[in-house]
Order: sequence, then structure tokens, then C-alpha cells
Amino acid sequence: MRAVLMAGGSGTRLRPLTCDLPKPMVPILNRPIAEHIINLLKRHGIMEVIATLHYLPDVMRDYFQDGSDFGVQMTYAVEEDQPLGTAGCVKNIAELLDDTFLVISGDSITDFDLSAAIEFHKSKQSKATIVLTRVPNPIEFGVVITDEEMRIRRFLEKPSTSEIFSDTVNTGTYILDPSVLDYLPVNQESDFSKDLFPLLLKKDIPMYGYVAEGYWCDVGHLDAYREAQYDALAQKVKLEFAYEERVPGLWVGQNTHIDPTAKLETPVVIGSNCRIGPRVQIDAGTVIGDNVTVGADADLKRPILWNGAIVGEEAHLRACVIARGTRVDRRAHVLEGAVVGALSTVGEEAQISPCVRVWPSKKIESGATLNINLIWGTTAQRNLFGQRGVQGLANVDITPEFAVKFGAAYGSTLKPGSQVAVSRDQRSISRMVSRSLIAGLMSVGVHVQNLEATAIPLARTIVPTLSVAGGIHVRVHPDRPDYILIEIFDSQGINISKGKEKKIEGAYFKEDLRRAQIHEIGNVNYPTQVIDIYSTAFEKKLNSEAIRNSGSKLVIDYSYSVSGAVLPLLLAKFGCDAVVLNASLNQVALSANEREGLLTQLGHVVEALKGNFGAQISANGEQLILVDEAGMPFRGEMLTSLMVSVMLTANPRGTVVVPVHASSGVEQIARRHDSKVIRTKASPTALMEASQSYPNVVLGGSGDMGFIFPQLHPGFDAMFCVAKLIEMLTVQERSLAQIRGELPRVSHKSYTVRCPWTVKGALMRHLVETHSSDNLELIDGVKIINPLNDNWVLILPDAGEPLVHIYANSDDREWVDETLRKYRSYVQEFVENQQGAELSRAEPPVVEQSAC
Repeated sequence: MRAVLMAGGSGTRLRPLTCDLPKPMVPILNRPIAEHIINLLKRHGIMEVIATLHYLPDVMRDYFQDGSDFGVQMTYAVEEDQPLGTAGCVKNIAELLDDTFLVISGDSITDFDLSAAIEFHKSKQSKATIVLTRVPNPIEFGVVITDEEMRIRRFLEKPSTSEIFSDTVNTGTYILDPSVLDYLPVNQESDFSKDLFPLLLKKDIPMYGYVAEGYWCDVGHLDAYREAQYDALAQKVKLEFAYEERVPGLWVGQNTHIDPTAKLETPVVIGSNCRIGPRVQIDAGTVIGDNVTVGADADLKRPILWNGAIVGEEAHLRACVIARGTRVDRRAHVLEGAVVGALSTVGEEAQISPCVRVWPSKKIESGATLNINLIWGTTAQRNLFGQRGVQGLANVDITPEFAVKFGAAYGSTLKPGSQVAVSRDQRSISRMVSRSLIAGLMSVGVHVQNLEATAIPLARTIVPTLSVAGGIHVRVHPDRPDYILIEIFDSQGINISKGKEKKIEGAYFKEDLRRAQIHEIGNVNYPTQVIDIYSTAFEKKLNSEAIRNSGSKLVIDYSYSVSGAVLPLLLAKFGCDAVVLNASLNQVALSANEREGLLTQLGHVVEALKGNFGAQISANGEQLILVDEAGMPFRGEMLTSLMVSVMLTANPRGTVVVPVHASSGVEQIARRHDSKVIRTKASPTALMEASQSYPNVVLGGSGDMGFIFPQLHPGFDAMFCVAKLIEMLTVQERSLAQIRGELPRVSHKSYTVRCPWTVKGALMRHLVETHSSDNLELIDGVKIINPLNDNWVLILPDAGEPLVHIYANSDDREWVDETLRKYRSYVQEFVENQQGAELSRAEPPVVEQSAC
């Protein structure tokens, strides 16, 4: 007799285990389900097996090949174009089935007596026999009713609770006469339970049910998968173990070393070529695959570890599934019901909460707590907040589900009944995220002042007038067009402190979320006169007479990305002639190359119109690049020096606030005006806080981040910067080209090196220990300075990525180039040495095979 092994299913309910495996190849006791089925067929004399394949067919073909290694003859039929269903795939191979044959599902574990079922089929002269079993809860299966002769009279596929009329269910194993396939259409999707069997019943063709005794488990979802593993280990089902039983209940493969101090409770399976370290605790029910390393003091309570897994020292695994090649680092916790897909990494002291699923090739950072499934993206971070708010791939990391929970977490840190202002840019993705944030805030009893699409400088100006506890702004990331950036600011419009960020992260990761009763749900209001309030503040902080008399002509490029072209309206009040380019909104953010093309266009237009200057405004009104009358751009460090120069010329003995990595040209300009320079951490929040807290600050920020004018509002404002520049150039009777010639000639370059999170701290410590403290500045990162001149090099860890930025600054270009090369090599060698040391510590000792 031939058997048809139905192995085409993708096993969506077993994801992430079946992302790179068909369901029949998922291991039970370290052998694929399909291998256990083939062993069952062999025991009952069935040696010819035809496997019908659709999803990842090569996995099964490569494993079994012609079947000779498994004592059977294997043939394969692949559904190339579309799945044909359980019956359609068998109809597809009808020419191979010229006698009574058996059909068996490729995703069940059973030890049924197939010989008895076949004998029953023959004795009844049945055309179709369904192998049945009795289960306590038949809702997930096809229910069958038979008469006293066991002839099937009625059945229902996966009934609801009210439709249950029997506990006898279809197991997906059938014994069929080839003639029944004549009732099926050719090359069409069809199903045994939904199509063929109802048709046979309708035509009164003899169809019987055989109630089999023994074990049966449909491995259709993750809970059933774990249950099947534990039942097999407890020998509730007759399966063949792949390894020698060393002592009762302990099966161990070849070349496996178990440290004598390890404690094992049986039953346990440990595969071949494994290393079990000192003092490891392995509880009953644990299944360990081949080539697995378990570090010292790890605690394994019934996990299922697939081949090639690595478990670090003191890791804790609780009734979870760790798929092929996954690494669980030191002191990490993976809790009950969690599943980690193949080739993933769980960082040191990270925790995966119960029943969370992690798709293959993902990384959970050291110290992170993962409470939700990690499907899209690549990394679960230990922190929500980076250097600049919360950011991630649009609709991948930053999803509606994430935003609702994040909004609820933020709202839970505020008093019930508090108010929060919410604003965004005009893109649809930002609208979606902001609405989800609003839903989360309302759910915890926080009221919302919805500013809708509003440039972020306007939002920061409005927030202090609304009596709100804080504000949220959502926009496409200024530097990464496929990312969303969510920023939270306090009641004064300043980005919240690290302490408040940690408080929100704690509520989010611990799911410590308040739930409001119906009458406490937050309300949404829509403030009016937003532009009028900003316009009034804008005008008060300018020398309107100077601007009116300037006769300035300027060109403003909005690069399709700024919410509300407010600036031309404001400048028109002062009689300025402003030509606007690209003010319509593009839902797809521009790439860097596209933005450069628009900047070139801006330069040509300024030159052609004989304008005073041009400005390309971006980052929803926060950042800008200037173009002088000759079409030459000012950006980065040159733009920083320009703004410092014009502001200190107008405000001698004033104070400017710049990030730690800004060029020494700032100090050189400040010395000309007897002024003071404050350097801060390289974060927007640090710049905002310092600009508000130090006296006599006239300017904060940098060309890369934007500029702060503390008298107006605490945030970056490119629009006010343009208006202020018109005023300064008019009063000082200077042009941008003239100022360019007056700026200090400083060489300032940077280079970025990849550096794993786990190495950053050691690198910073090593730099501090190997350089004289007299030459160090530790505002942010490690800055090595020469006190005799303005030469310095800064090694600055990136706050959001596994990177280190190296900055070199000097009046001497050759010194900068040489220093960058020197420290780039220094950092790269240090990283390589640290990673080499980690690998050597992780490698298991080479030992001879040892008995337990």
C-alpha cells in the first residue's frame, strides 16, 4: 500500500517557527514531525510514501531525499503555482494511486494502529474510511457522527460551541479507494472535509469511520507543539528516540559533555555534540537539540532548544521555544510560552515576557524588556527614547498599536485629567500615528489639545499658553525619510528630561498603564488662533523697523516638507519680498539626493533674482540651509559660525550655547566679541535646557540641529532664524558673502565607526585611562584637547545606534587628517580585540565524550 503524506502547509499558527520551515519539518524530540510519521508508516508495512509539497518544498526533499536512509521509498509532488487543498493535491497525483491508499496529515503526532484501520476499511468494503478519535474539546476539529455500523451519517468541519453534536473528530488520516478521486475537479482547489466527503455522503457512497485507540495531537499551534513535546518526552505516545537512553528517562546523543556539577531531573533529552556547563539546572521536560551550548549556572525549566542554540551563563528559560541557531546571552530571561525564531539574539539581561513571539533573525538588545511580538524591523531596543525622542521605521517599528500603548504610557505618568497638546506634520503617516497616540492618552483619562498639522516651532510657542502638562509632536524624521520621530516636550516646550523619559519607559515596558472608567475618558479639543499667537510672539522679538527698511529679497525653499508655509505671511507684514519654492506637501519624504537637487535649484534662483539670500527649510520648520547671493550654500559648521558671528556682533559679551562637537571657530568668534561659549551634550534636550538656564544666552544650537532663540521659545526655529538674519544683515550692513570671508579658517572633520553596544563602555573607559586627565573633557563622550591651542579630537558614542563618531578639529588640516586616521584605527582595533575576547570566552571547551 502507498501512503500520501500531506506536507504542503505553511503553518501560520506556528509562526515564527515555520517562517523558514514547513510545518512537517518542525522537530519533536529533535526529529521532524514527518520523520515520526514515516516511522509509523514503516511499523505498519507501508514503504512507499508520496509527499505533496507546496511551502518551502526543498527543505523536506533535501532532508529525506529518496527515503533510503529512512527505510522507505520517497516520491515528491510539488504544487507549483497555487495550493490545491487537501483533496486537490491528492487528485493531482491520481495516476500514481492505482490501488487503495492511505492519506495522512504531515502535522500530527500519533501512534494509531494503522494496520487495524486498514483491515477495518477492507472488511467494510468502504470507498472512504476516516480515522477518528475522541477529544474533550472538538471545536478545533471536524466532528463526525456514525451509526451502529460505523457508517458516517453526518459531520461538520470545526463547529461552533452550539453546533457540537459529538466528541468524535476527524484526525486527517484517510483510507481511500482510488475511485473517489473521480469526484474531484482537475487542477482546482478542493478539500476532503469541505468538498469530497459531503459529496460522497450526498451520493450515498459507502464511507465509514474508524475510531482509533492511542495518542493523537494535531500540532496546529504553539501550545499544541509544546504539549506534543512534553507528551512525547513522558512517553505518552510511542515515538522512537534519536539517542541512547543513558539512565531511565535521560536520552543523550554522542559526543555530548555534561559537567559533573550540573543537576538534571528526568525525563530530559539532550542531543549530540552538546556542552552543558557547571552548575546548570535542567528540569524535567527539557528538550535540547544537537550542537547546543549551555553556559554555567543556567536554569532551564522545560524549554525546547533547537539545534545550534547557545545559552549564556545564568540565563533563565521557562517553558519556551528557542529555535535554530539562536543565542540567549548571559542572565537573559525567556519566560513561559515565549517563542524566539531562528538565528535571533537575546542580549544580556534582556527579558522576553510570557507568550511573546520573536520572528527569525531579530535582536533584542541587552537589558531590553520585550512585551509585544517582534515581527517587523530587526531590533527590540532596551530603551524607547534615543538621543532625539522616539524613532523607528514608519508603520514597522512605529505602528498604530505601538503608538496607542506609548500614548497610554506617557499619559499614565501624568495626573488623571491632565491636558496634553498633540501636533504633527501634514503627512498621512504622521496623522495615523498622532491619532493612535491620542487614543492612548484618552484611554488613561488625559485630555488632548489637538493642534493637528502644525510646524513644530509653532507648537512649542503655543504649549506654554494652553495650561497643558506637556506636548507631543509627530513627524517624518528629518534625516531618515522612512522613519517616524515622536518628541515629547514639557509645559514650557522643552524636550523632556532623561528622568521623565525613563519614567515613561518604565510604564511602557512594565505595562503599568492606568485604565480610566467610561466617565473619565479624555476629551479632544481643537485650539484656534495658533498662527496668530505665534505671529504675535514672532513680531515682538524682531526689530520690525529694520526689516521694513531692508528692502530684502529672499527665496524660501520648503522642499515639499514643512507644515504650513507661515514664513512668507509673516515676512509680508514687514514688506519683505519672499519668493516661495516647493511649498506643496509631498507625502513621500525626499531622499538626500533629491534635497541636494532642490538646494542647487535654490542657489540658481537666488542668483537669477539677485536675492539677498535663500533658505531651504526642513525638519518641519526646525532646520535650514542658507544660500548666499552667489548661490553658495552655508551649512553645518560654517552655518554655525555664521549665526554665532551675526548674533555676537549684535550682542557683544553675550553667550552662545553649542553642542560639544561644534568647531573651535565658535570660540574664535566669541573671543572677538568678549563673549562666552557654553558647550553641552550632543542632544537637542541638552541644548534647549542650557539655552534656558544660562544667563544672557542669545543663540543656541548648531547648523546640523537648528538654532534656538531663547527669548522666543525654547526650541529650534528656522523661520525666526530667517527673519532675525534679515534684521542682523540690515543693521550690520553686511552680506552673507562678506561674512563668509570673515569667518575663522578651521578644519573640522568627522568619521563614523561601527561599535557594538557591549563595547562602547569599555572603549570610553580605556580612552579615559590611557590619556592624561589634564587633557580630557568629558561633557559628552571623551574629548582629548591640547590646552595650548584649539586642537582636539572627540570620540562620541551614538545614542541610538551601535556607532562611534570621531571628530577632529584644528587650524591645521594635516593634523586633522592624521588624527582622524590615528583614532579611527585605534577604535577599530579596540573593537576587534574586544569582540575576539568575547568569542574566545563563548567557545565551549574541547572535551572527549563523557558519560553522565
